[in-house]
Amino acid sequence: MTNVTATVVRLKLSLLRNGLRQSGGRRAAYIASAVVTLLFAALQLLGLIMLRGHAHAVSLVVLLVAVLALGWAVMPLFFPSGDETLDPTRLVMLPLRPQPLVRALLAASLVGIGPLFTLLLLVGSVIAVAHGAAAYAVAVAVVAVPLALLVCVALARAVAAANVRLLSSRKGRDLAVLSGLVIAVGAQVVNFGAQRLGAAGLGQLDPVAAVVRWLPGASALGAVDSVSRGAYGVAAGQLLVSLGALAGLIAVWARTLTKVMTAPDASTLQAAEPAGRERGASRGLARLLPAGRTGTVMERSLRYIWRDPKTKAAWVTSLAIGLIVPVFNALQGTGSIYFACFAAGMLGIQMYNQFGQDTSAFWMVAMAISSPRDAYVELRGRALGLLVVTLPYATLVTVVTTALLGDWGRLPEVLGLSLALLGAMLATGAWTSARFPYSIPQEGHKNVVAGQAGLAWIAIFGGMVAAALLCAPVIAVTIWLNVTGETGDHGWLLLPVGAVYGTLITWLGLRLAAPRTAARLPEILWAVSKG
Repeated sequence: MTNVTATVVRLKLSLLRNGLRQSGGRRAAYIASAVVTLLFAALQLLGLIMLRGHAHAVSLVVLLVAVLALGWAVMPLFFPSGDETLDPTRLVMLPLRPQPLVRALLAASLVGIGPLFTLLLLVGSVIAVAHGAAAYAVAVAVVAVPLALLVCVALARAVAAANVRLLSSRKGRDLAVLSGLVIAVGAQVVNFGAQRLGAAGLGQLDPVAAVVRWLPGASALGAVDSVSRGAYGVAAGQLLVSLGALAGLIAVWARTLTKVMTAPDASTLQAAEPAGRERGASRGLARLLPAGRTGTVMERSLRYIWRDPKTKAAWVTSLAIGLIVPVFNALQGTGSIYFACFAAGMLGIQMYNQFGQDTSAFWMVAMAISSPRDAYVELRGRALGLLVVTLPYATLVTVVTTALLGDWGRLPEVLGLSLALLGAMLATGAWTSARFPYSIPQEGHKNVVAGQAGLAWIAIFGGMVAAALLCAPVIAVTIWLNVTGETGDHGWLLLPVGAVYGTLITWLGLRLAAPRTAARLPEILWAVSKG
């Protein structure tokens, strides 16, 4: 009888080896990422070993393992193509029973850089917390390390199996595109937490760690500390928590595998009803939009935001960073209320390269433009579609930042400055969309096709500089009121001034961009059709 576990492990190794043979670039990227990952893991291992004997080492360790388990849980959702064996439906035609398949896939999951990285961190963690009765601590550590590793791997497998239909759908590809955003936001959170810990000390982690040390995975490391302190009953309970969680995850995983590999694929039937609901929702949204071509263009722009993976990723990134920068700086006590304008700037960038998101389908838009008037209506509809999201969001970020800083007296002037900046970004975005269009590739993570990176840099950074210059009058008035100390009496005037100025500059920018758009339709179509 064939050993299923050994076969699946060899299959995993073959997939990895054959993937590296596809191209030298992929092989170099894999080797570089492996070296960086293992170097980082070695540094973490050294840091954890140096933490040995610290009064709050166990608090940091159990939280580290909990975060590690969380990373394993969300990894399949954002990186579904990172492991070809995550999709069990590829094995559906093979005569495999659930239990042998679970054991085989669990063993295959232990092959790779990720498990080795996790193993090094777990080894460093047990070294950091083990003390006291050395023999007992070593015995529990020998059990705790593989147990915590298996919990992480089983958690990733259970999540992947439960969401296998999602991972192979358009929404799954959207999640993969958004993975970079998750990493960026997570890095900001880690940076913020590290700064707070550096100021307040690791003792701040103790209350949270007291709860986390009883969660699966982290409880195995908590057991090493408990047995080192002589609390053998507590250590046994913590090990049982992780053992029970591992058994439960494997049971859920096996049941999900049975359902996935024996039930018919009804994805098309499941998609029918949501599609109907979406059409009904879009009709309801269309009723709220202006009549005629303007409303149609606005609806199309909003559909791009919701449906197109690249457009959605760009929008979510701008929304998140536009909120993170002012809010996190305010929470750290180093921020300024004027950082709230960052949201308007990030969202205004979405007006740049408007025709690039159409790709080769821009020919349908071009066929409907026969005069500068048609081009103006097209650009106006796109700008209004952006304002549906950007205007309330920029206002919300300004209000939240003001509330965190408690500087309510400056809210009108900052909001007025944000509106003026948003108007300038829309104006310059419309002009650069016509003058410097570029193609957005539909596959991969790149946002510019090869050979057009210069156009993208000119369009975005040149437009941002131009937008800042266009806002110079409002910025000058703001500075003058602050220097003369009259913001308390006349600062509120900047809100209507900024709103009116932003509206006028947007209108002027659309008027200037419309003739150029109408005259360069063939060139725009050629530029945006390369992806």
